Amino acid sequence: MSAMKLGVLGGMGPKATALFFEKLVEHTVAYSDQEHIDTIILNHSSIPDRTEVIQKNKKNAFLTAVQKDFNIFEQAGVDHIAIPCNTSHYFYEEMQKMTNIKIIHMVQETVNVLYDKYGEGSKIAILATDGTIQTGIYESACEDMNLIPYVPNGHTQKQIMNMIYRVKKSEEINSTELEQIIEEVVEKECCTAVILGCTELSTIPINEKFAKLTIDPLEVLVHQSIIRSNRQSTLMF
Repeated sequence: MSAMKLGVLGGMGPKATALFFEKLVEHTVAYSDQEHIDTIILNHSSIPDRTEVIQKNKKNAFLTAVQKDFNIFEQAGVDHIAIPCNTSHYFYEEMQKMTNIKIIHMVQETVNVLYDKYGEGSKIAILATDGTIQTGIYESACEDMNLIPYVPNGHTQKQIMNMIYRVKKSEEINSTELEQIIEEVVEKECCTAVILGCTELSTIPINEKFAKLTIDPLEVLVHQSIIRSNRQSTLMF
């Protein structure tokens, strides 16, 4: 099969974009430089904050910004687009209409993994930004697959948002903070698995015990990016 070219619309945030590319290289089966995926990364960090755009109904500012990126990808002959930002997928349908290049649906692919792994009726916790929670994109995707979504209470949600924006500020995060939340929703709320529904959370290293309880959409996106680029992935779900 012929190789495909990948476009990465990044910058939301930059650390998550860097981690995405690191994992893309790490998990692509390749024995030489030439066997890796040709990748064009646009680290468009000046894109408006997605949570603010949703809460203040300023979607046109976001869509206008990404249209320029899609134009660049089209001129470069990109075959697929990966966007390592969960919240931005609220605008997935509108973004897809703006380009002929197929955008990998990070949210839907994540829920597909959950369904295949745990089956109908599983209760799934969603750790994400206020914007992602407000849109209900993960809740709707879970319900469509007969999974039961769970959103943490207000206090826990504030903790999650605090962690996310501290990562964006390049502050060091104690992984115990995230691990305690994962443990709480699994043990007290009887959740089967936990979605790390913000790519900033993906950058926080957690103990393997807790990692096994989570599904990381960033890794799901990496896996889909690899296989859609006609390469083999070492990731297993």
